[in-house]
Amino acid sequence: MKIQCAFCKRLACITDSRRRPLNCPRETHNEVLDEAKKIYESEPEIREMTKNAAIVEATGYRVWPRLKDTIEFARLMNYNKIGLACCVGLINETSEVAKILENYGFDVYSIMCKTGSVKKDDHEVPKEYQMTSKTGYMIGFVACNPVGQALLLNECGTDLNVLIGLCVGHDAVFTKYSKAPVTTLIAKDRANSHNPVGVLNNYYWGKYFIKDAAEQKSKK
Repeated sequence: MKIQCAFCKRLACITDSRRRPLNCPRETHNEVLDEAKKIYESEPEIREMTKNAAIVEATGYRVWPRLKDTIEFARLMNYNKIGLACCVGLINETSEVAKILENYGFDVYSIMCKTGSVKKDDHEVPKEYQMTSKTGYMIGFVACNPVGQALLLNECGTDLNVLIGLCVGHDAVFTKYSKAPVTTLIAKDRANSHNPVGVLNNYYWGKYFIKDAAEQKSKK
């Protein structure tokens, strides 16, 4: 049965488990959730990460910004080496983050997305999509290199890698090749000042998505 927690109105998992809807994962995929519980029990690192994430959530809820959450989580985990995988368009913000983390005593390593100067031709990017960057750098034909970023931070032996503005898709590739756990500090959204959730409360974007989805369906 299809899992669709996004549309659940009962939220029985956090209120009253006796009122679970018929398509609740606890009803339809109970064995998978039992497997997850066994992982927490058998893998101390995962259990510790999950516990400390809950501690940070409870301590800084609606008070701390995400950067502070990241700092406190890293401290609770006794992480020392922090990797920053950043977009060139957010290099100034990355510099500020690096300074802040260093002030807290972390050993910081930062890798920019264009590291390695891989050409977009090498990724078989069609010429019409080899756009010129709007960030003020002449990097229009140089591809992002998320694999290179991940491998370099692996080489540095980082304990935790932090994403700062990697493109959608490039962030997924980075995460796939990173040996260290990965968390996102800034999700790239150039149209909304890197605030992706903003579109969900914006009349213009609400209308846009309705129209765009209809157009995409009509092309199939």
